[in-house]
Amino acid sequence: MKFAVNLLVFLVVLALVTTALLYTQQRRIIFPAPRDYPHEALPGFRLVHTQTDDGLRLSAFYRPAAPGRKTILFFHGNGDNMIGAIEATRGPAAAGHGLMLVEYRGYGGNPGSPGEDGLYRDAEAAMRWLGEAGVAADNIAVVGNSIGSGPATEIALRHDVAALILVSGLSDLPAAVRRQAPFAPRWLVRDRFDNLSKLRRVKAPVFLMHGDADTLVTPDHLDRLAEARPDATVARVAGAGHELAYTAPAQAILTRWVDGLR
Repeated sequence: MKFAVNLLVFLVVLALVTTALLYTQQRRIIFPAPRDYPHEALPGFRLVHTQTDDGLRLSAFYRPAAPGRKTILFFHGNGDNMIGAIEATRGPAAAGHGLMLVEYRGYGGNPGSPGEDGLYRDAEAAMRWLGEAGVAADNIAVVGNSIGSGPATEIALRHDVAALILVSGLSDLPAAVRRQAPFAPRWLVRDRFDNLSKLRRVKAPVFLMHGDADTLVTPDHLDRLAEARPDATVARVAGAGHELAYTAPAQAILTRWVDGLR
């Protein structure tokens, strides 16, 4: 009997400690910023700096649009940086569209620590920079890849942008976490990125693209987003996984859709 009680106490304490660690350390897992990052602008881009409303000076890469083309405001995934963002936007760049590649706080040598509210502030700073550079909101197509779908959706909700494009996008972060860690309750996930509830209120045209073989952000996220936004253009790419944004076919699909925006 005493052994059973001691075992029960041990298991309860272990569960509490594990829960506390997951709650306090989860952002280290959710936002694994790459250690390698560009220290200066790569060919074709200008290194610029945005200023957040909580006092952070953040780096970003920018290249202006050709006449008559849109500017793409791009938000990369949680394990990426601006090097990957360039790879994911080669198609639109080749078509002459402008690019504003956002780098988050805590990424790419930037100050601060990433989190949902922080990424929204970083996104707002990028929009403000574009406005000051003379790029109107209705000439900006906002693209979010993976967790970048969070700040992308938030910006499209706040501003009258030309379009919102989600590639391998989340319906919400707790759903993605539960898929990978079924034991984790929804309330344990501090950052929500509730794109599902916001998407209904976005005024801009919406394009949703997802690989049907994605095992990280599974296709049921696309199903929920598409159900919330029946007028969205939906592209399911056969055989593609979570690397979808970096593939030439996906970039061709995205570029054609952006080319068709008025």
